[in-house]
Amino acid sequence: MATTIPAREELVRKASDSVPLLQKHAAWAEENRRLHDETIEALADIGVFKLRRPKRYGGYEVDSRTLVEVGVELGRGCSSTGWVASVYSIPAWMTSQFPVEVQDEVFATPDARVCGTLSPSGMAAPVDGGIVVNGKWGFISGAHHAHWQELIAILVPPAGEPYPVMALAPMSDLLVVDDWQTSGLRGTGSVSTVAKDLFIPQERVLPLGVVLEGRADPAVNGDSPVYRGPLLPMAATASVGNVVGMAKAARDAFLNRLPDRKITYTGYASQREAPITHLQVGEAAVKIDEAEFHARRVADLVDAKCEAGAEWTLEERARARADVGAVVELSRKAVEIFASASGGSSIYSDIPIQRINRDVQAVSMHALLHPNTNRELYGRVLCGLDPNTLYI
Repeated sequence: MATTIPAREELVRKASDSVPLLQKHAAWAEENRRLHDETIEALADIGVFKLRRPKRYGGYEVDSRTLVEVGVELGRGCSSTGWVASVYSIPAWMTSQFPVEVQDEVFATPDARVCGTLSPSGMAAPVDGGIVVNGKWGFISGAHHAHWQELIAILVPPAGEPYPVMALAPMSDLLVVDDWQTSGLRGTGSVSTVAKDLFIPQERVLPLGVVLEGRADPAVNGDSPVYRGPLLPMAATASVGNVVGMAKAARDAFLNRLPDRKITYTGYASQREAPITHLQVGEAAVKIDEAEFHARRVADLVDAKCEAGAEWTLEERARARADVGAVVELSRKAVEIFASASGGSSIYSDIPIQRINRDVQAVSMHALLHPNTNRELYGRVLCGLDPNTLYI
């Protein structure tokens, strides 16, 4: 399929142009605990669902720097929208590790959306022609609008040690449990899904370790550099742009209200005139700049390694996780500064800063994004120890 690949600047511009619409539906998404259908349509118009779709299926196969910069703009518009977009990009990349006949099936749907998780919360048993899976998976962001789900389960073979596998299942084969009642990222619709005695054919099953290590069959996607890297660094670059975007959204929300605000019970008729405001804005802005540095550094590392087809060192993998943690921590602190400076009136539900603050707090508790976890992992590797995790 011949595909015209938009330049990075065009994709970023289209994402930026969508910000007013995403902002318009952000409150609806939070109230209804899923993205608005018009938001999904806007993401399709931008080309978000093609970013990590292989070119032979009409996709764009964009580099990681593009993912980051598009993610920033989506996060500026709506935290939940940016999060779901990043989640769809990761399983799309994972789907591209499967045999061609599987990709033919999944990507036969225009703008196919694949959701998923890396949590091995299911069990699988081998049967003739495939596996039978039972389990429940939580935090399945974007499940309401997805066509397929990537599942992780522990396969128990007749002989040998159990090991994790990655499998693909149509959403129609899964039970969706509407249990997403949370304080943050409510609009992501990150419900749970259940499989009961679900048969999955063997061609839709891969050992998880193959994908984590970046050892998938190179013949599957030819010479495309986008599919050469290990999973975790690739996933990192899909996530961090949105987090930076949340911090920029908080900055925009604060500055938009600033001209009309005073500091109650003080002599400052305008908050903009108070030195404390200058310090707060300056400190938060610097943290956003620092977060953006780490987001771009990890993206540039991924792109350089993939383009060269070079092996990843353990230290590089650990540093990628550390960069992600730094992005989250710095962005969260920037949002907290703006939220604290926004005054008592900002706790009303129609003021965006309170939602952005809750959303970034939710992101910071994600197991693979948690700043302390990632910083400890980096330090452990630098001290010459094994990483103590497969997720690196």
